[in-house]
Amino acid sequence: MIVALIAACEIGFWVLLAAGLACRYLLRMPRTGLALLLCEPLLEVVLLVATALDLKNGAEPNWTHGLAALYIGYTVGHGHRTVKWLDGHAAHRLGGAPAPLGPPRYGMARARHETKVWLGTLTGAAVATVLLQIAIWYVDDPGRSTSLESWRFVAWRAAGIHGLVALAYWIWPKKAPAAESEAGQGTGKERVGR
Repeated sequence: MIVALIAACEIGFWVLLAAGLACRYLLRMPRTGLALLLCEPLLEVVLLVATALDLKNGAEPNWTHGLAALYIGYTVGHGHRTVKWLDGHAAHRLGGAPAPLGPPRYGMARARHETKVWLGTLTGAAVATVLLQIAIWYVDDPGRSTSLESWRFVAWRAAGIHGLVALAYWIWPKKAPAAESEAGQGTGKERVGR
């Protein structure tokens, strides 16, 4: 049941996002579009409540409950950035706005950008850990909560690997090709799109 609900929440995320952006830019109904976009967090609340009810009704804690915690954590850590990125592209493609600026491609500007993205992953891991710990306390049976405990390791391993990737940009900053260096490009001021 939980896996189906996670899939439904993911599909719901994209449906609400598409509907919100379509209302904002195609139908010229910005308030309706904003209302639909603001409904996105309700999907995570539904998933959280359903997971808690599943555990309360005696379900054996398993990987699906851990996956739900990671999904909610990821959405908290990266959802806003994803919606903002897609909104910028929709405004450009559908609303006639200028193309959004892309992320910096080279140097320390790229390292700072990667660090900001990693902070979203770190936030997601922290949220997932808190949710998993609450579920462990809720189950209150060490023999039944080992699968939940293992998901904390998964969350922090993902954050650690992503952190190493972000750190690599600081240690070995990517240099702009000579042609772009001479033209003064590669600083993140490039327009994305056509």
